[in-house]
Amino acid sequence: MAPWYEAAEFYHIYPIGLCGAPARNEQEEVTHRFDVLTEWLEHAADLGFTAVYIGPLFESTTHGYDTRDYRTVDRRLGDNEDFRKFVARAHELGVKVVVDGVFNHTGREFFAFRDIQEKREGSRYCGWYKGIWFGGNTCYNDGFSYEAWRNCFELVNLNLQNQEVRDYLLDVIDFWIDEFDIDGIRLDCADCLDFGFMEQMRARTGRKKEDFWLMGEVIHGDYSRYIQDGQKMLHSVTNYELHKGLYSGHNDHNYFEIAHTIRREFDENGGIYRGMKLYSFVDNHDVDRIASKLQDQACLIPVHALLYFLPGIPSVYYGSEFGISGRKEGGNDAPLRPALSLKELEKEAPHPELAEWIRQISKIRKKHPACTEGRYQELLLTNRQYAFCRYTDSDYLLAAVNNDPQETEVQIPVEGAFTYTNVLTKEEAPVENGRVAVKLPACGCVLLERV
Repeated sequence: MAPWYEAAEFYHIYPIGLCGAPARNEQEEVTHRFDVLTEWLEHAADLGFTAVYIGPLFESTTHGYDTRDYRTVDRRLGDNEDFRKFVARAHELGVKVVVDGVFNHTGREFFAFRDIQEKREGSRYCGWYKGIWFGGNTCYNDGFSYEAWRNCFELVNLNLQNQEVRDYLLDVIDFWIDEFDIDGIRLDCADCLDFGFMEQMRARTGRKKEDFWLMGEVIHGDYSRYIQDGQKMLHSVTNYELHKGLYSGHNDHNYFEIAHTIRREFDENGGIYRGMKLYSFVDNHDVDRIASKLQDQACLIPVHALLYFLPGIPSVYYGSEFGISGRKEGGNDAPLRPALSLKELEKEAPHPELAEWIRQISKIRKKHPACTEGRYQELLLTNRQYAFCRYTDSDYLLAAVNNDPQETEVQIPVEGAFTYTNVLTKEEAPVENGRVAVKLPACGCVLLERV
């Protein structure tokens, strides 16, 4: 039996934003906001999502990635007991929980960095960070310099070649598994992490929890470096290459871009990531909302069909199932991470049809194991129409999408003497001379079962 994560459908929550928590953590008291997060968890389960990626959760100073304390839930969200109940509720609903692991750097308020500020050369933690030099200085006037993530000096790069640092972080992961029963970690800045550390993490978590999932944030480069043979490193990484194609292929009326990406990545004869399950998404907490990326928002329907039925593990970012918009403002990510009211969106959403479409395609994906376990075959490709099937020896689903604002009919080549039925309408699609005739709605999608 395949592990849970290979068939998972992820709902991504950035909790500090969703809950409307203060941008800076300057409070002494704990504010309990997990009732809001649990409401959204139950909403995600209702739509068919089987896993939640939520984070960052570690106690931090601002956006969550400048960690103060790895063993404490951020007080702006609640306390450890609140999160323990959240995970228990998720598991009751059949939903796995994956959290952000921010292990490339800490914030300046982390105990080891504060010890260096206080004791300077006398601190036992000088070797915990990269580039500590007491002959330099920083914009914070520390009287010493250090290596920072992308020169953001509120984020101090950890020295992951130091085994003491690795052991500390591996103990942190044990803590989150033991205390909360989490099911996986999304590794922030995985492309910056030490490979030896990731190998140790995979070995440690595999012993701790056999089906524990490790997914890395990787934007550029060769994704296979981080997965390797599937046994020693990570299980998956973010598929930014496909993310780009999913929106630009619709904006440019160029399905060749998406199809070429899939061929390059997953083709059985030379696909560089064949056999790997990459993490697919159309937006997240770092990039503009998909509704803001698309020139024709009617294309939200085919975009999400491709997200769910092309090879990969699909993920939807909170609020985007309602078609909300959001763009970065310069370097400001706040518009991508808004506080939202679920009740208000359920009453009046920018695209109320989209959540129901996601519910439907989630059911179809679960009904057809070929969508997660099966092979991929391209059947038809033009600039504006694209059809492919996912299939095993015992299961078959054909997906056809249209990025044109006009309805169109296509003749899709198929093999064998089978009957094809529209999954949603239950109508039989005519087959003649080895081709099935499909009427594609404007900016729409048709899904066919084979019997």
